[in-house]
Amino acid sequence: MMISAREALQRLREGNLRFRSDVRASDAFLSQSRRAELAKSQEPFAIILGCSDSRVPAEIVFDQGLGDLFVIRVAGNIVAPSQVGSVEFAAARFGTPLVVVLGHSQCGAILATLEELRRPTENQSRNLRAIVDRVRPSVEGLIEAGLGHDLEALVNQAVRANIRASANHLRHGSQVLEQLIQDDRLLVVGAEYSLETGAVEFFDGVPEAG
Repeated sequence: MMISAREALQRLREGNLRFRSDVRASDAFLSQSRRAELAKSQEPFAIILGCSDSRVPAEIVFDQGLGDLFVIRVAGNIVAPSQVGSVEFAAARFGTPLVVVLGHSQCGAILATLEELRRPTENQSRNLRAIVDRVRPSVEGLIEAGLGHDLEALVNQAVRANIRASANHLRHGSQVLEQLIQDDRLLVVGAEYSLETGAVEFFDGVPEAG
């Protein structure tokens, strides 16, 4: 039986604590018998929409094994139709109760968007522009709010604004996901991974303790 969204969140928190403490869970999660067990079916307990950054592999930072996480990775943890479809697929097919939009400190897609706003590139690849254009609204809003003079603060806040925007897009950009959320069968939260400390902070859409 699938665990609840709260339990899934707790399992991720505990896994991240192990990762930060340099303690691994049992390697049985990666064993040959586990592989054989999963060959016919899977029941991932969380969906992670994360950034493609090589320093933020979700299974490692949450210390999880084969079959535990349904991971979608794209530069800037943006939400485009294929990402929404991937989340819909896992949530509807496997009954996975939790979606985590996982951004991280010093995100390259945020920095690229800031550079693009300051000095627009001529002949930028259409595909790269598609990523920048999805990050742009989060960054532009902060610049308009007067944060443009402090680059470090701007990047920090833009990372979080972009995570919130992606989480909101998943909550409100799909009838399938909206229905699951309404039926209390899906929870979407936003989290930031710190490259410096290895800690994941869940900060958007997290249910009250209780």
